[in-house]
Amino acid sequence: MRVIAGKYRGRPLRSLRGKDIRPTSDRLRETLFNVLTAGNPQALEGSVWLDLFAGTGAVGIEALSRGAKQAYFVETSAPAAKLIEENLRSLGIVEGYKILRDDLSGVLWRLQREHVAADVVFLDPPYRMRQAYEEALTALADSPLVWAMSLVIAEHEKKFDPGEEFGSLRRTRKLTQGNAALSFYRIGGRPDLTT
Repeated sequence: MRVIAGKYRGRPLRSLRGKDIRPTSDRLRETLFNVLTAGNPQALEGSVWLDLFAGTGAVGIEALSRGAKQAYFVETSAPAAKLIEENLRSLGIVEGYKILRDDLSGVLWRLQREHVAADVVFLDPPYRMRQAYEEALTALADSPLVWAMSLVIAEHEKKFDPGEEFGSLRRTRKLTQGNAALSFYRIGGRPDLTT
C-alpha cells in the first residue's frame, strides 16, 4: 500500500492484519481521486476531509498529500488509531489533521461545535457492518458538517447497495471496480460536480 500522488507520492503506508482493517486498495483509491480531481491536480487544495472508519488512514493521507488543508480521521479502534498516527509520522506530517477516537455521534457533535464544514466525507466501514452505512449516512444528512457543496462517498461491496437516499442526501453516482463500489451522495441530489 502506498500514497498514489501528490507531495508524498510513492511513499509506503502500513496496515494491520485482520478482517476489520480492509484498506481501500491502491487501485480504487486512484480511481476515487481521479474522479475528484478530474484532471486538475490542484482540485483538492485547501479542502477539509472527514475520513470515517479511517482504518489505516490511507484515504485521508492521500487527500493531505494532494493539498487538503485538514483531515479528520475517525476511528474507534485503538490499534488502528495508533497505526494512523504511525503512518502520518512516517511521512513527516505533523499538522493539518486530527485523529478522533469516538463513536460517530460523539464526533459529529464535537465537530459541529467547532463549526467544521467538510468538503468531502469518506466512509468505509468493515463490510460486515452493513447497518453502519445507514446510520452514518442518515446522521450526516442531518448534520451541519455536510453542506450544499459537500460530497459524501461510501465505499462498499459491489453486491451490497447502501441505498439511494438518506434524508436530504441523494446518490448522484455509483462506480464499481472489482468487488468494491463507491457511491457518491450530495445534499438534494445536486448535480455531481465531479463528472
